[in-house]
Amino acid sequence: MDIRSHRSLLLALPLAALLLSGCGGGGGDAGTPITTPSSSTSGTLALSLTDAPSCGFDHVYVTVQKVRVNASTTASDADAGWIDLNVGPTQRFDLLALSNGVLASLGQVPLPAGHYSQLRLVLADNDSAHPLANSVAPTGGAEVALTTPSGQQSGLKMNADITIAANQLADFVLDFDACKSIVSAGNSGKWLLKPVVTVLPNLLSGVSGYVDASVANGGTTVSLQQGGVVIKATAPDAAGKFVLAPVAPGAYDLVVKATARASMVITGVPVTQSTVTVLSSTVQPLSPALAMDGRVSGNVTAAAQPTDALVAARQTLTNGTTVTVAETVSDSTSGAYTLTLPAAPPWVAPYVAAPASYAFATDLNAGVSYTLKATSNGMSQTAGPVAIAAGITATANFVF
Repeated sequence: MDIRSHRSLLLALPLAALLLSGCGGGGGDAGTPITTPSSSTSGTLALSLTDAPSCGFDHVYVTVQKVRVNASTTASDADAGWIDLNVGPTQRFDLLALSNGVLASLGQVPLPAGHYSQLRLVLADNDSAHPLANSVAPTGGAEVALTTPSGQQSGLKMNADITIAANQLADFVLDFDACKSIVSAGNSGKWLLKPVVTVLPNLLSGVSGYVDASVANGGTTVSLQQGGVVIKATAPDAAGKFVLAPVAPGAYDLVVKATARASMVITGVPVTQSTVTVLSSTVQPLSPALAMDGRVSGNVTAAAQPTDALVAARQTLTNGTTVTVAETVSDSTSGAYTLTLPAAPPWVAPYVAAPASYAFATDLNAGVSYTLKATSNGMSQTAGPVAIAAGITATANFVF
């Protein structure tokens, strides 16, 4: 199927019109019988799909049947109040084609005016007719089926904060983080879907720029963070361009992580309403310095059993800012993880508006010391600090 996608947030005013015109598609069928509201008491919900960069995959496919909407956060599949946005016809999306500011429309559905707190993303089953409806293609490997959660027929639950106003369009995005959602299962060759999806407004604000074309090779990640928490991440395109959108107005730290390069951090990046903050250009791209890499690896266990967890490597800068340099998900069968990290201090600069140049300096206090944080089932643990040396693998284990 063709994916109805568009690049968002490149030009604010023309793009607003594009987004509104590009949200056609699926109908609005009720999961339980309801009376269709009159136009004076109903609005419209438009949904799109996007993704953060994935770790170690060339493709991640999901086949979406519908999105279910309910006002109650606790409503079960059998409860009343469900309204369905049917993605018609059912579409197979490559999530890795939906990064760097690209959105795919899932369609629109009319809803009674009010507040909605729960969404369910319903995927098609892998069956004999469509064995790869949901699948992954590991980098350098063959495409294999993706094992989806049991009971997925009721949908993958997402908490939401959506207000529908009468006679107005509410435009929201399902931000599917494939990097955190795809988990390996030991030597079985299987990959499990444990979805991490955020529901956020389709805001006309964000950040864009360029990294040097020499690092636009698929191994580079650019992220916006607050307090060390990655809010939005992407991989630059072949020309080095990156777009981090949609992002709520606020102050962020931008982190560039590339293979065999020192990390780069721009602190205090402002994002304002309906504006794209441009950080760099093709003339003056962000160019991480050459550096050697080291590694940290270990295992995560819970109740004496291996488990999957999100493991992040963080650094605290001289100014007190905490940033996440890299993160990964441990293997669900063995609990093993590995992170590749720069064995060199980060380059840090405060934000300055164009055309001024950034004054990058190596943060010697941050150095090559990292704190590891593992999060599993809502619980977190830290380890370290761990010093990273070129060509050496350090160890950090976690026991929940």
